Amino acid sequence: MSEQSSGPAVLNSLGSNSSLDDDGARQALLAVRREVARAVVGQDATVTGLLIALLSQGHVLLEGVPGVAKTLLVRALSAALSLDTKRVQFTPDLMPGDVTGSLVYDSRTSEFTFREGPVFTNLLLADEINRTPPKTQASLLEAMEERQVSVDGVSRRLPAPFLVAATQNPVEYEGTYPLPEAQLDRFLLKLTMPLPERGDEIEVVRRHAAGFDPRDLTAAGVTAVAGGEDLERARKAVTRVAVEPEVIGYIVDLVRATRAAPSFQLGVSPRGATALLNTSRSWAWLSGRVFVTPDDVKALALPCLRHRVALQPEAQMDGVRVDDVLASILASVPVPR
Repeated sequence: MSEQSSGPAVLNSLGSNSSLDDDGARQALLAVRREVARAVVGQDATVTGLLIALLSQGHVLLEGVPGVAKTLLVRALSAALSLDTKRVQFTPDLMPGDVTGSLVYDSRTSEFTFREGPVFTNLLLADEINRTPPKTQASLLEAMEERQVSVDGVSRRLPAPFLVAATQNPVEYEGTYPLPEAQLDRFLLKLTMPLPERGDEIEVVRRHAAGFDPRDLTAAGVTAVAGGEDLERARKAVTRVAVEPEVIGYIVDLVRATRAAPSFQLGVSPRGATALLNTSRSWAWLSGRVFVTPDDVKALALPCLRHRVALQPEAQMDGVRVDDVLASILASVPVPR
């Protein structure tokens, strides 16, 4: 996702104070990107994706080999936004109560009390989510969809904002439990974290040679430059971003094309279409515009749709890549002008 021009000026009904508030919230979130870069090198697109997910009130699946700073990225983002964060290492013996919390007997009162699990936070890093059995994976479904946890018939609200950033290794499959389609569809975006370019990797090693400690973000210079209030103002501003009927039609055409693609045995559902709409709005707003363009839709199409489709078995055997099929669909579906 690259920066785009602001396009022609658009007149709207917003008052000047509202516009100033919107711009202040936008500048605060853009400052978050710069702040995270103090600790994480060469992952600007991933940081932007996480911000878009926060603006769109969705969750993110991070895919990358070990050692590309997935944990550090989430910690730095939470520090720059002054939000609480917790990390859960998913393992084969992890139980649902280890994530959501459970009832614990208190011998002093002879009663059961609820002990909150790590899901009660703002940014939850679910590390290697595909290493835990489906029952524990499913414990996150209610939290992700309803923003609440139900234990013993009692529903408990999660803090706001709430985002799950789940990670998985793209190359190691032994001892893993692939996420089912229903759970994959709950993630707003699937972001791939590539290995850094040579120049970025030199900078990473140079920082460590100079004494950089990834466990000490304060020493790295990462400070809070935005807060929950900025995020809430930004979310309200995103809902005012205009989407023309032609752009909505373009989103629907892209989604329907995935269902007709010969290489896919499973296409994108209507939930994927609304996700593409919401993320395109958030990206347009971050780019400084009050309207969505087809380029915004194109920029978010791959991260928004790649985990919502499934390749035909013969396509997998032929080495076909999901991103390549989606790219051909983007090239073939007519773009509104």
